[in-house]
Amino acid sequence: MRQLIFAFCIGLLPFAANAVEPDEMLTDPVLEQRAREISKDLRCVVCQNQDIDSSNAGVARDLRLLVRERLVVGDSDAEVIEYIRARYGDYVLLKPPLEPATYALWFAPIAFVLIGVFVGGGLLMSRRKQEAFEDLGSEDENTVSEILRQNEAGDAS
Repeated sequence: MRQLIFAFCIGLLPFAANAVEPDEMLTDPVLEQRAREISKDLRCVVCQNQDIDSSNAGVARDLRLLVRERLVVGDSDAEVIEYIRARYGDYVLLKPPLEPATYALWFAPIAFVLIGVFVGGGLLMSRRKQEAFEDLGSEDENTVSEILRQNEAGDAS
């Protein structure tokens, strides 16, 4: 059991590691913490739904450096995010704003789930109705008649 737990913990290590290199880190711990928080909200533009803080891609490194550069200049967190958003669009945000241009991003998953529920429910209901109203075949009618005769004979005695 211990070996299984050990293997599980080892398997989780890659997910816990950040891609931030020591030469990227700021000397001011407060600014570095702000940079980490901002980086967790920005998507790597070449990765699949991964934040720039945990991506090893070159573009993600460039974005991390850009975030830190903007913080050193004195930008607020919102200004840093807006600066990067202006260059890369809403796609770079892991949580895009709710506006007409991003409605599909927000509502398509809900719509697909609802469509699936209605289609699946409709199929199940139609099968139940179909099974309930099927006529009995002659073999089934004979079996039912035999059971009824046995019940009548059992009731008569």
